[in-house]
Amino acid sequence: MTKQQRIGAFVRLKSFLDRHFSKSYLPEENNLHEGLNALIDTAFAYNGWFSRNFTEEALKNIAFLLEEKELQSFCKPIPEHIGVKRVAVICAGNIPLVCFHDVLCVLLSGHQLIVKMSEDDKFLLPFFLKLLVHYEPRFDEKIRFAHGRLSEFDAVIATGSNNTAKHFEFYFSKYPNIIRKNRSSMAVLTGEETPADFEALGKDIFTYYGLGCRNVGKLLVPKGYNFNAFFEGIFSYGDVVNNNKYGNNYDYHRSLYLLESLPFLDNNFLILKESQELHSPISVLFYQEYADQQELGSYLKKNRESLQCVVGKDHTPFGCSQKPVISEFADGVNTLDFLVHLSRSV
Repeated sequence: MTKQQRIGAFVRLKSFLDRHFSKSYLPEENNLHEGLNALIDTAFAYNGWFSRNFTEEALKNIAFLLEEKELQSFCKPIPEHIGVKRVAVICAGNIPLVCFHDVLCVLLSGHQLIVKMSEDDKFLLPFFLKLLVHYEPRFDEKIRFAHGRLSEFDAVIATGSNNTAKHFEFYFSKYPNIIRKNRSSMAVLTGEETPADFEALGKDIFTYYGLGCRNVGKLLVPKGYNFNAFFEGIFSYGDVVNNNKYGNNYDYHRSLYLLESLPFLDNNFLILKESQELHSPISVLFYQEYADQQELGSYLKKNRESLQCVVGKDHTPFGCSQKPVISEFADGVNTLDFLVHLSRSV
């Protein structure tokens, strides 16, 4: 299978997703679209965080990654003939199909993919890998799923919590690996934001209920900042509290802060609390004040290894934290470069 054939299969996958969301189904694919809709419902029934609207958001973001022109450019570093390795991808399950970019990189690079699924997200990826094989049957011998203990692999890409990462580093230290830990994202506010900026920022905060590493979990604001315009701008996202899991988190943390007499701001679906910490719990948004641009720059530089994304003026635009381009790698580690070099190792 050539590099162009691999790219072509993913382009066809994008076309399928585009047809799915435009409802312009091909007659011979009606059953596939019906099957995908059923799987989205199944995923939500199994994992209450995977609501249909956010699962569809994840799928649209995947389609965004698969533009043919961008794929062609992305794949230029991949040699036509490689030394094929067996690459295990250990998937996280915090948001729908969060491991897709790793899967994409492994398959585009020509290696064999071994997928270790998360129990929290085990329905959607198999569907799309089967669809990929439908479009390019030669992918069948390139994909296998690991059940139980991982075995017969040459390299590992794993994503988990900081505690899980320690175990990964211990078990996989003798293999070439990429092991990712917890990261968080922030937004920098200047006081000059418009209502449209705040509405877009709401998407960065609430998409996937705040469960992703690219979700904004903390605001950096000028001293004495007034949050009224911010609360007005995110008002349209109030429905998140109707999700039982999110609502339970909101009720729990609100009650906890009240019992401990901790100061906070609240708009009935989001708690805003001043904190030096980086990682805020679900339904809580931390904030921290800065005195000037120098202090802000020093803070961001000091914490850059813990940050996945920074949103705001001169940073990632508001509303775009959950829509990285294909060449934007998690934790700043170039997965494709890792895989290309892996193919040259003995």
